[in-house]
Amino acid sequence: MEFDIKQYKNAIVLDHPILKHKITILRDKNTKTSVFKNLVREISILEGYEALRHVKTFNMEVDTPIEKTLQPVVKRSELCFVPILRAGLGMADGMSDLIPGVSFGHIGLYRDEITHEPVEYYCKLPNNISEKEVYLIDPMLATGGSAIDAVKILKKHGVKRIVFICIIAAPEGVKAFCETNPDIPLYIGALDRCLNDRAYICPGLGDAGDRIFGTAK
Repeated sequence: MEFDIKQYKNAIVLDHPILKHKITILRDKNTKTSVFKNLVREISILEGYEALRHVKTFNMEVDTPIEKTLQPVVKRSELCFVPILRAGLGMADGMSDLIPGVSFGHIGLYRDEITHEPVEYYCKLPNNISEKEVYLIDPMLATGGSAIDAVKILKKHGVKRIVFICIIAAPEGVKAFCETNPDIPLYIGALDRCLNDRAYICPGLGDAGDRIFGTAK
């Protein structure tokens, strides 16, 4: 039966021709590492723009060439970007470009090649992380295991407001994530067909981490 993402109210598949164009180039196996890395940054800006639509602002006094005025600025102190290592690092620059000065945390997870289950190896978060709205970022949502575990880690640290952003998702990952975390907005750049027997997204783009850091075999 065809996967119907509309049943998950917290899942948002972004629909913009420029985003689609950039993701298509990202998929191409002939796209060089330098281009791939820059595309991930640009795509993160486009997705982050949508995901950050509801952030809080406050009025700040600005002295323009004409007069003093009160104008809205984002409450950066209430936000935190958390990439899932290592591929999530590729999205960090784009998110930082959107709102420079926002704090970062890092969660390290890798996928066991036999079980395909996530294994935690690193976690470093701001001391006041529980007071922030956290934007969790990872290019791929495959089985959903890493994203689900990262959310568990954040919740253990008292985080109550979480948004997850990925570039490409498989139906299996969307189902697992949304059924586990129906309260967390999930922003998706492209929804792909399925996972293969190695738990890679099809058609996907291969291993995002390897392609970002030039370690593909």
